[in-house]
Amino acid sequence: MDNTLSARLAEVESAFEETEAALADPETLSDPALLADLGKRYAGLREVVADIRRLRQAQADLDDARDMADDPDMATLAKDLSQEIEELDARIKLALVPTDPADEKDVIVEIRSAAGGDEAAIWAGDLLRMYERYADRKGYKVEPMDSSPSEAGGVDKVTVAIKGKGAYSKMKYEAGVHRVQRVPKTESQGRIHTSTATVAVLPEVEEVEVEIDPNDIKIDVYRSTGPGGQSVNTTDSAVRLTHIPSKLVVTVQDEKSQLQNKEKAMRILRARLYQMELERQKSELAGARKSQVGSGGRSEKIRTYNYKENRVTDHRIGLTLKRLDQVLEGDLDQLVTALTADEQATRLAYGG
Repeated sequence: MDNTLSARLAEVESAFEETEAALADPETLSDPALLADLGKRYAGLREVVADIRRLRQAQADLDDARDMADDPDMATLAKDLSQEIEELDARIKLALVPTDPADEKDVIVEIRSAAGGDEAAIWAGDLLRMYERYADRKGYKVEPMDSSPSEAGGVDKVTVAIKGKGAYSKMKYEAGVHRVQRVPKTESQGRIHTSTATVAVLPEVEEVEVEIDPNDIKIDVYRSTGPGGQSVNTTDSAVRLTHIPSKLVVTVQDEKSQLQNKEKAMRILRARLYQMELERQKSELAGARKSQVGSGGRSEKIRTYNYKENRVTDHRIGLTLKRLDQVLEGDLDQLVTALTADEQATRLAYGG
């Protein structure tokens, strides 16, 4: 074990012991918030500290077994201990990988048609259905937020909230450009078209996490419209919020109530501002949608869906699955598992 890792393990063990002592302090019992915070911290450290202590003991036992290597039983024990140490080492390193602070949050998902005209709008609608089915498999709840149906079917833009424990940890890998290769239903000569839709995934945050000064918001109300601009509402219930400092604009028109549309628009705005701050802290592009989806061009893609070959390819990790039909039915587990493993390996390699 290198000195850096050894020192890190000692820090973790020390933090656990301090937390354990704080929980035993009578004053802690009189502070429910502190008690809950310490309890959560204790639970998060307990398992990895048990592994650290077992690793230390296994290493000492291995040294003793090697000193008696002439004994066949000791040689066998040494082999077993070496395997256990390797497994413990890998488990501890993975446990020490910093987690994304937003992983446990609900998410707001924005899907927009991009390159490909009417077919892109139909593809955006297909992606929405895929995520709805995935959410259903996971026991998540899907809440419609806003939508702009396309005249030819599908959607030009749709926003939904997906609620459930760990929703962001699963859905965050969907952010980016999704490219489809298929023969459109309107194509009489059977030619394959390539279209794209963009997906932005924003962790949903509470008011206390993102404070918005009411003076920084310009509110416009207008009548909701459907495809082609026809009015679908006789009252000014649609809401457009403009956040002046960031220049972010959010529009919501799905609800008949202006108050409900404003509330949903504020939720989307908070999520975008939160994501912008996370991106700023990481010194990446400011603005969640810009960093996630680029321009939506056909060449900027995270994943390709090829109908003729029943194939899905995730270009970030080079994974190809020959079961597009199942993926479109919401079976995203294999993709999410592989992307999670890749993220963990990257965080481990670069220290978070």
